[in-house]
Amino acid sequence: MKIKTSNAERHVLAVTVDNEAGILSKITGLFSARGYNIESLTVADISVDHALSRITIVTLGPPSVIDQIIAQLDRLVPVHSVVDLTDNMHHVEREIALVKVAGTGEKRIEALRLADVFRAKVVDTTLSSFVFEITGASEKVDRFIALMRECGLTDVARTGVVAMARGN
Repeated sequence: MKIKTSNAERHVLAVTVDNEAGILSKITGLFSARGYNIESLTVADISVDHALSRITIVTLGPPSVIDQIIAQLDRLVPVHSVVDLTDNMHHVEREIALVKVAGTGEKRIEALRLADVFRAKVVDTTLSSFVFEITGASEKVDRFIALMRECGLTDVARTGVVAMARGN
């Protein structure tokens, strides 16, 4: 999914790297040294022998900057591949958030009703608060959080975007 703002586009990059100390620092250093912003960053071990990790980076920039980012990432020694999931293929992306809402009476009822509409799960409850788990596209998570502000939102924890190409 491309989101355009002027000539800048949102891109999701999947970077396969050696699972070694310091690689995340090298990659974030590359972004910060050139003034590129990282909107979301997730990392996970992806091999049975723990030798490889996948870093999913969401960034925003004009096509020329995205091309430059990809070229510079490709030159880093522990990087095996860089795939722009946004340009090259259809992909699935998801984010998970834990959302804590405190309230009683009507606010509590409204929070439960909205959670049902958004298919958020209650993962913890007390007499005065709920913790909801919501999974979906970042835009869905953003909308849920915005609505929960009206119901007594007190805390949010988000995973960041994870993405994968569809099909073979």
